[in-house]
Amino acid sequence: MVRSLLSVRRLPQLAAASALCAALLAVAPVPAFAGPVTDAQGFVDSTARCGTVDATVLYGSTDASRVAICKTGSTFEYRGVRVRDGAKLVAPATPSGEGFRAESSGFTYLVTAKSLVVSQGSTTIREEPMVDFHRSGASAPQGTAQGTPAPQNAPTAQNVPQPLESATPSTPLPPPLPAEVGAKR
Repeated sequence: MVRSLLSVRRLPQLAAASALCAALLAVAPVPAFAGPVTDAQGFVDSTARCGTVDATVLYGSTDASRVAICKTGSTFEYRGVRVRDGAKLVAPATPSGEGFRAESSGFTYLVTAKSLVVSQGSTTIREEPMVDFHRSGASAPQGTAQGTPAPQNAPTAQNVPQPLESATPSTPLPPPLPAEVGAKR
């Protein structure tokens, strides 16, 4: 009987504690999703990655895309991935103002520290603001913001696509790599 009375007396305290916990959960911020894994070469396990640290000019991500600009000899290469379905594009790139421009199938891709702009002719298809952007100290067009320099001893991932020697690969690109397909929210 004494045990039953103690339990009854604690019911209001337990109810108040439960209500407080429920209220805190209702206003607590939703945890943010972790971004894609990167290192000094770009996005790990992704086409948006350069073959070596020295080849990496810049890499960045928008909510919808991941891109890297790599240097092979005296030429630049755009390596882009659309996150929702893992669609890839590897194309030659050229310095353009404060960023780099690539063209493929009538579309132009302009990468800057501010955004990725996709256009067709003079029509802008979409402008995606950069949410994460990194630039190495070497090979940067003049007047651009510099990111953290790439460390010389950065790790390399296995099965990293190497920069292509030509603009058009002779074989189709493989299916999306694990880091190239966006999370379902």
